[in-house]
Amino acid sequence: MMNNAKGFKGLDEYLRGIVSSLPDLPGIYQYLNDKGVIIYVGKAKNLKRRVSSYFNKDIASAKTRVMVRHIADLKYIVVESEEDALLLENNLIKEHKPHYNVLLKDDKTYPWICIKNERFPRVFLTRQFVRDGSVYFGPYSSVFMAKTVLELIGELYPLRNCSLKLDPEEIVRNKYKVCLQYHIKKCGGPCVGLQPESEYVNNISEITEIVKGNVEVIVARLFQEMTDLSKEYRYEEALKVKQKYQILENYRCKSTIVSSIINDVDVFSYDEEGASGYINFLHVVRGAIVQAYTFEYKRRLDETKEELLSLGITEMRQRFGSTASEIIVPFSVELELKGVRFTIPQRGERKQLLDLSVRNVRQYKMDILKRAEKLNPEQRMTRILLRLQKDLGLKELPLHIECFDNSNIQGSFPVASCVVFKNAKPSKKDYRHFNIKTVEGPNDFASMEEILTRRYIRLTNEETPLPQLVIVDGGKGQLGSACAALQRIGVFEKMSIIGIAKRLEEIYFPGDPTPVYLDKNSESLRLIQQLRDEAHRFGITFHRQKRSKSQVLSELDAVKGIGIKTKQLLLEQFKSVKRIKNASREELDELIGTKKTTLLLQGLNSER
Repeated sequence: MMNNAKGFKGLDEYLRGIVSSLPDLPGIYQYLNDKGVIIYVGKAKNLKRRVSSYFNKDIASAKTRVMVRHIADLKYIVVESEEDALLLENNLIKEHKPHYNVLLKDDKTYPWICIKNERFPRVFLTRQFVRDGSVYFGPYSSVFMAKTVLELIGELYPLRNCSLKLDPEEIVRNKYKVCLQYHIKKCGGPCVGLQPESEYVNNISEITEIVKGNVEVIVARLFQEMTDLSKEYRYEEALKVKQKYQILENYRCKSTIVSSIINDVDVFSYDEEGASGYINFLHVVRGAIVQAYTFEYKRRLDETKEELLSLGITEMRQRFGSTASEIIVPFSVELELKGVRFTIPQRGERKQLLDLSVRNVRQYKMDILKRAEKLNPEQRMTRILLRLQKDLGLKELPLHIECFDNSNIQGSFPVASCVVFKNAKPSKKDYRHFNIKTVEGPNDFASMEEILTRRYIRLTNEETPLPQLVIVDGGKGQLGSACAALQRIGVFEKMSIIGIAKRLEEIYFPGDPTPVYLDKNSESLRLIQQLRDEAHRFGITFHRQKRSKSQVLSELDAVKGIGIKTKQLLLEQFKSVKRIKNASREELDELIGTKKTTLLLQGLNSER
């Protein structure tokens, strides 16, 4: 076992000799540990340059540094082209499953549609690929898709499903008898000579075209046959052909999503979350999707999205036997395949195909995450906060967030609110209301400065932990006042702060006049909006209560001879002025005495 702390010069003589003699050619390399186990397989356009890079002093990735410390031996294979290196790397990873390679989370055996190599061939679904001269189509990533194709074939063509060896001499000698399949019109009875072999073989030829995805060829042929039969007044035969035509046409309409001029194209899209990369693959023939599959890669060494997508392209094209000459991708990849061009569409039908693939990969990712979060609810909270930390460039995970909002009507009854979220959830016991004390008139900037000053002086004095993130409802002005308050009391460097403007949901950062716009569907923006809306709701509720109380007190204030204590006594007993007015004279006499009752009633009546 060796250590890479000293870089290339620190290698032992054996490994240094191998690395220094590597050729400047494409190939694959394998790292082995001291037990002779392959721990990593990689590909390279230039073996010497790529392998040498692992033993530099300044390796950025901690995971890569750990792997390098376990390298005891190195093997390599030179190939003709980068494409050959990709295929060989893929095969070796599948065979050896190295510890540090990307993990393809997939262990399924995929179904094929088989056209059996025999007289009167059977057509059936199988998961076993037997090299006996039979023709196989697939593999299909969805059993449902394969069964749908077989059901379509069953509606169009009567086929046998028995395993009898239909020898012509035995058929002539009437050795066989028709079965239930014949009686329910699912088989033409070739076993007793009721269906000629030429007709059966012609059906198999058309079935082959359908399974290949060339539905248009059969549709055009059936339409022409139907037209010819009608011209010859053979309407019953034309009707049977028409039924086949309509079934195929209906199938084609459901399958086609773009113009049929897009032929033999592979489409790949990519999304990621944490250490997982998700890739969707679509294979399109004449505008119809004939293959669709989404899968997940687990990062092992901080692989880039370009590297993961390149691996996915190689994997899927090899698995499904695709030879498409065009590959649609969402971003550029460092991958060269002979006779293949890569396209990043910006508009048109190819962009529609890419968008469809993107929707599929995002849905797959969300399904995976939802299933995981049901088993571990804390996982969702961590994922959302990690995303927020990444989107806002925060130094710390924002486990504690506080959001502030002002509320007043033309400067009257000025109040403010502070809501607190812990672990991405409201912590209502920590919510706080503020009466604005030092600001006169409608001045949101000064009000924001006052409440943040009061809030964080108090938390500092009480030695209460400060939040990792502060959000103020407003744009540059409110954010500037908030920053001034935090700087004045010496806590500006201890937390992050942002402002969110309502109009376009712009996110402002201190000292930066240019706002940031988060994706409208991102969980980060939804969490920020939830905090902002909760602060607004909490502040408005307090403001309404204050206004309501003020209106009640002002109505009783107009009554001469009724003091503060009497007002409080009345409100505690009757709760509102309306109930006081509806109370009987006896109830009021008993509570505040006859003299005050007379003054109260006179005052309320004069107001009325």
